[in-house]
Parts: sequence; C-alpha cells; structure tokens
Amino acid sequence: VQLQASGGGLVQAGGSLRLFCTASGASGGTFGRYTMGWFRQAPGKEREFVAAHGRSAGNTYYADSVKGRFSISRLNAKNTVYLQMDSLKPEDSAVHYCAAKPSIITAIYYFPSDYDYWGKGTLVTVSS
Repeated sequence: VQLQASGGGLVQAGGSLRLFCTASGASGGTFGRYTMGWFRQAPGKEREFVAAHGRSAGNTYYADSVKGRFSISRLNAKNTVYLQMDSLKPEDSAVHYCAAKPSIITAIYYFPSDYDYWGKGTLVTVSS
C-alpha cells in the first residue's frame, strides 16, 4: 500500500485546513480493512499521534491536544482518509503523516510503531 498525503499549507491561527491521504495498491475493497492514522512531527521533536480511524464508522480516537478541534473521517470508496483541522494553533505546525495498518474490525492504534505503511507527509504551518 502506498500513501500520499496532501492538503497542507500556511494558515493563520484560528484558521482551518483539510488534509487528505489517498491509498493506492489497496484494490478490491481492501482499503476498508486498514486502520488509518494521522501523526505529526515538528522540528526537533518526536513523531506524535494526532488521530486514528478504525475500520468501522465511529471508531475514532484523538490526541488530547486536538480533541474538539480536529475530525478524522474516511471514504473507503475513494481509498481516502481526511483530517479536518479547525481552530488551528501555532503549536499544530508540523509535517503531518498518514499511516495504515491492516487490522481487525474493532481495533484502533495510536503508536507510530503499530503502523505498517507511511506516506511522505504534508507540511502544516500555522502563523500567530
């Protein structure tokens, strides 16, 4: 599975961005068998969990730092997972990565080491 993240950019504090992650190589409906996650890494810092979406609708999990501001969703028919980011803060600035892990239907994961596939990342910069 190859992942391509996009949608990053420069935005003022309080603004919004929507990130996209599209998977290729997951044909025949297999994208729906993956838990999808978003992570981010700022310069000099470790990669940190942002949000994850399990295989079933409503099976989502968020880092405390983004809860109530970010929303993860997925559209299996388009092999795409989204991250809607609202009320952005300068501390949200980082390269944002999407990741995928084949999983059972009830599972959800939030450690980077849990994930098997990674995209190249898209840069989000929030100015104050």
